[in-house]
This record gives sequence, C-alpha cells and structure tokens, in this order.
Amino acid sequence: MTRIVGLTGATLPTTPSVCHECVFWQSPSGRTVDKRRWIRGTEEEWGAWGTVYYDDDGHLLGSMQYGPSDLFPRAKELPAGPPTEDAVLVTCAYLVDSSKPWVMQSLFLTAIGDARDKGARALEAFSYRYNESDSAFERFQVHKTIFPRDFLTDFGFQTVRAQGRVELARLELGGLVPVLEGKREHVLRVVREAFVPAPTPQRP
Repeated sequence: MTRIVGLTGATLPTTPSVCHECVFWQSPSGRTVDKRRWIRGTEEEWGAWGTVYYDDDGHLLGSMQYGPSDLFPRAKELPAGPPTEDAVLVTCAYLVDSSKPWVMQSLFLTAIGDARDKGARALEAFSYRYNESDSAFERFQVHKTIFPRDFLTDFGFQTVRAQGRVELARLELGGLVPVLEGKREHVLRVVREAFVPAPTPQRP
C-alpha cells in the first residue's frame, strides 16, 4: 500500500538524486556545510526533517523537506524572508509525476500534522502568485522550492509579507486562522479519493 515515511539520512538515498548532496537551504550565501553533519545534528534535535512518499510497489512518488526555520539559514536571504523563528519551514518538495498533484497535497497534510505533533506554532513556506494560465508543470515541477499561492490558500495559509510576486505564507497551527470549510473539504476529498479505491459494483 502507499506509505509516507520520514526523510532521514537512511531514507535520503531513495529520494531524487538531486536531493542527495544539495545543501542550498542549509548554507548561507558564500558558505557550504557538510550535509552528513547537518543531518546528524538535525535528527538529534528534531528527528526526521521531511517526508518521502512511495506508491503500492515501493516506487517514489515525491518527497518534501521541512524543519524548524533556524535549520535553513538561506531562507533569511530570500525575497519576502526571513521566516518566523517559531515556525516549521517547508523548504522544497519534489514530485516525480506532475499528473498526480494529490501527492503534493498529501505531503503538505503530513507536514502540517507532523509540525503540530511536535509542538510548532505554525507552518511556513515561500509562495508565488502564478497566472491562472500557467500549467501544472510550471506551478509544481519547474520551481521546487516555492509553491503556488492559491494552492497554499486552500490549506489556510495567510501572507506574512510580500516582495513582488513572492510571498512568505504562514499557517497557524493553534486554530487561530480559520479555513473555509469548503476549501478544506475539497483538499481532503481529493486526497481521500487518491487513497481509497472505487467501490466494487454489487450484483443485485
């Protein structure tokens, strides 16, 4: 069956190869870090630093990296930054197949639940205001570190600050920011339909 596991040093090799040595978020401009050392420190302090999603056959569907915002110093330099110190920051997500956007929804739902379970006050991510005519490929595949603003709105994210078309979006996890029931139900319905097989017709 489909399953989501934590992103750790043990599961990192199953993610897209571009993620294996990438330290963009972990490194301020002009510096680099040893990713293995960063992983050890992060797992001791926080635990898994994201999620990996597999299909029924164990094939990768997608992965997402997130953690306390202070683990990702590059975020302080980005337009609309820095992230808030009390937030868990979603830094990037990789979809194997752009025709399955429900994978991204599932990854975000998992991040929301994980951040809440670990006592975070909010989840944040950088967003971009795409044009309505932009394709799903453009919105979810080209830029893996910034997310469509309307996509995040469906989860209840609100704008913290904006610079041009880039925004820092925040979802309060204490229930202070209401999400329109229709939007929440739409997101959950899409995810449920992705997991639950259609009922088998019964003979009269």
